[in-house]
Amino acid sequence: MNKKYKSVNAIRVLAADSVQKANSGHPGLPLGAAAMTYELWANHMNHNPADPKWENRDRFVLSGGHGSALLYSLLHLFGYGLTKEDLMQFRQKDSLTPGHPEYGHTAGVEATTGPLGAGMGMAVGMAMAEAHLSAVFNKPEYPVVDHYTYALGGDGCMMEGISSEAFSLAGTLGLSKLIVLYDSNKICIEGSTDIVFTENVQKRMEAFGFQTLTVEDGNDLEAIGKAIEEARSDKLRPSFITVKTQIGYGCPGKQGKASAHGEPLGAEHVEALKENLEWESKEPFFVPQAVYDHYKELAEQGAEAQKAWNELYENYCTAYPDMKALWDQYHDQDAAKSVLEDESFWAYEDKPQATRNLSGIMINRLKKVLPGLVGGAADLAPSTKTYMQDMGDFAKDSYRGRNIHFGVRELAMAAIGNGLALHGGLRAYVSTFFVFSDYVKPMARLSALMKLPVTYVFTHDSIGVGEDGPTHEPIEQLAMLRAMPGFNVFRPADAVETAAAWYYAATAKDCPTALVLTRQNLPQLEGSGKEALKGGYTLQDCVGKTPDAILIASGSEVCLAAGAAKVLKDRGINVRVVSMPCMDIFEKQSEEYKESVLPKEVRRRVVVEALSDFGWGKYVGLDGDYVTMDGFGASAPAELLFEKFGFTVEHVVETVENLM
Repeated sequence: MNKKYKSVNAIRVLAADSVQKANSGHPGLPLGAAAMTYELWANHMNHNPADPKWENRDRFVLSGGHGSALLYSLLHLFGYGLTKEDLMQFRQKDSLTPGHPEYGHTAGVEATTGPLGAGMGMAVGMAMAEAHLSAVFNKPEYPVVDHYTYALGGDGCMMEGISSEAFSLAGTLGLSKLIVLYDSNKICIEGSTDIVFTENVQKRMEAFGFQTLTVEDGNDLEAIGKAIEEARSDKLRPSFITVKTQIGYGCPGKQGKASAHGEPLGAEHVEALKENLEWESKEPFFVPQAVYDHYKELAEQGAEAQKAWNELYENYCTAYPDMKALWDQYHDQDAAKSVLEDESFWAYEDKPQATRNLSGIMINRLKKVLPGLVGGAADLAPSTKTYMQDMGDFAKDSYRGRNIHFGVRELAMAAIGNGLALHGGLRAYVSTFFVFSDYVKPMARLSALMKLPVTYVFTHDSIGVGEDGPTHEPIEQLAMLRAMPGFNVFRPADAVETAAAWYYAATAKDCPTALVLTRQNLPQLEGSGKEALKGGYTLQDCVGKTPDAILIASGSEVCLAAGAAKVLKDRGINVRVVSMPCMDIFEKQSEEYKESVLPKEVRRRVVVEALSDFGWGKYVGLDGDYVTMDGFGASAPAELLFEKFGFTVEHVVETVENLM
């Protein structure tokens, strides 16, 4: 057996042993896809295990994250820092080898993948980031941004709708440095894919605008390498390589069977695998030194590639010092902090305005401070007000543009936003109507898991949508997003609070942020200020007196609460008005601060919010009440709906009085 195929089999043996020792996992994909990943990583990908964050490395996304044992075996063999002991701790508590790859947890993992197809969408985002940055920075003789994005997925990834959404856009944009490896083994958990998946995948990808290639034998390294090089040579289209494999390859009793997918092979089958592969030892996790030496040589080639790039970049900086300054600005995560004391950023016209309009103003102020700010909408930019003036459109013939047209593809849009952020050098935002956050949620959850500072702009935030009716009027969506760990949700009430929300989003380093914004105009509020950065604060108070009651509100209902407080004061009831634009950030404040805003002794509390009351209980307590939505909306002008559902000064006043 030659050195290359022995190195391929090392991947298989380590993956099988990892799953067997854990008595949990998915050996089928690693056994079938070992050859294609070896060929890719060994002979085509530019990567340096000594520096997993090298800016110009090629990216590899394992979209079929259940096959994590494949990725961990590669990372171990190439020398990314995963030890044999780490492989032995596969899927165990606090290990570096969790069940699915986790970004930021294990060196060399480019994205957290688990939900099938998600990695495909994120890979498209990475390829878009490379295209934009290369258009901005590259100069003749100085291709300082010049790398590929590779994604590996299987039948499940292709069945999920997100892959079609993402690849449709990738083809439209002509992302020629995106190369997808399709592990086509025709097996799903329930059996043959013939029971659920008989479409011509290649024809679909061709229709999307991809170059399509096929490798008939997934163990033919030469054919795989030829296909990858052919993909790289196409400068007009992304490429899709179908590699026909057998799930569980090499294991006589499991090869080609659905049972190889998601359960350990069994000790006797692991032994049979090693015999069939003519492995030198039955000892678990054994790899011959000659194989380790071969992988070390390959890793050294990657180090040489980075060394050459470092020299290129150094010469580039000397030749173009202005571009070096711009590069640093793109990569400065603290750039937006300068607007905290910039009065022009916080300035506003004292007139009623929709917070979606105010958000649009903030985006266009931030674009000057953050040259790496890119984003757009799911075909809704005129409504979500997320277009950056004079910044151009990201398109097939002009990747320099900073406005991205995602089309009506919310799920892929959010995944692409993650990919843009994962790539580095850019700060991404995405937008749609708030009710369609249901389509966004799975990828927003991955944003939170990966601690990515992606900004989600959601507009048309309540029954204020009006005539479009209950299909377009969010009710439970705010509670859904607030329930997500590590995900900050702002619902600002006026210009200052909207500026605070954008400041927080633009300076965040380890969490995504959602801005939930109105369609209808809101007044600028007396008492609002930068204290909104604390998530919740006293907007108006009864000076020198302990409040008889506290009104807590967010967004469009803060002005309603303020109006009710005025009426109650005239009736001898002293009310504090608390604006709560972001519960998540309020919860991070000191206990002393939270007590100063919501003193425990004041038990009469009323929440006013034109959405579900779910999640407010910890602030309202047993003695409080709600002016919220407990059903779906209706179709009528917004002002009539607010009246119909009780969002009036009179009803808020009555609710407080009933507590007295």
